[in-house]
Amino acid sequence: MSEVARDPLYRRHRYPAEIIAHAVWLYFRFPLSLRMVEDMLASRGIIVTHQTVRSWAEKFGRHFAREIKRRSAGCLGDKWHLDECVVAINSKKQWLWRAVDQDGFVLEGLVQSRRNAKAAKRLMRKLLKAQGRTPRVMITDKLRSYDAARRDLMPGVEHRSHKGLNNRAENSHQPTRRRERIMKRFKSARQLQRFVSIHDPIANLFHFPRNTLSSAQHRDLRNAAMQIWNKIACVAAA
Repeated sequence: MSEVARDPLYRRHRYPAEIIAHAVWLYFRFPLSLRMVEDMLASRGIIVTHQTVRSWAEKFGRHFAREIKRRSAGCLGDKWHLDECVVAINSKKQWLWRAVDQDGFVLEGLVQSRRNAKAAKRLMRKLLKAQGRTPRVMITDKLRSYDAARRDLMPGVEHRSHKGLNNRAENSHQPTRRRERIMKRFKSARQLQRFVSIHDPIANLFHFPRNTLSSAQHRDLRNAAMQIWNKIACVAAA
């Protein structure tokens, strides 16, 4: 095991840091189940259980996501697209509120049991605290709760309320929907919140607007993202 693999982050873990970080990367980077990741590692001679992959994803994924968010603070866009989608958990409706910027980077995801002005205010407070600034413009669908919350918290911010303008936020729910199908539904609101809080920052790191990039530019950005990932995960580059 290399010196970098003995980083304190991986203390008391039997497997090398490279294996742990790769398993976490696979799970959050692609729509894979825990058992799929287990099989992919087994195909390379790495025998771990899906329960081990789950514990790695929760412990190290949280650390990696926190570090990615710290590095991206202040670098994301000033146009906020806000949207909410319903997620059925144990036959009860939960609402996943999400905000993305004009480039499709996820700013915040928040699971709540309500779809009203109080819930919209809670999302906006988290956004303001995390971003440290108000947006230049806020775009939402026709839900009136957004405007009620905006008037209280950000009265000077321009608000555009039109369903056709908010495709970017609506599309941001698709990765969660895919994972929901693979996991055969989330088991609790806490599990959903934990997943999006880790998944979204990692997805941001590997989010590239392919329709505006050449193949060479995409490769360069992907390589740069992997270098950042390796540095955050404290592993040597392959």
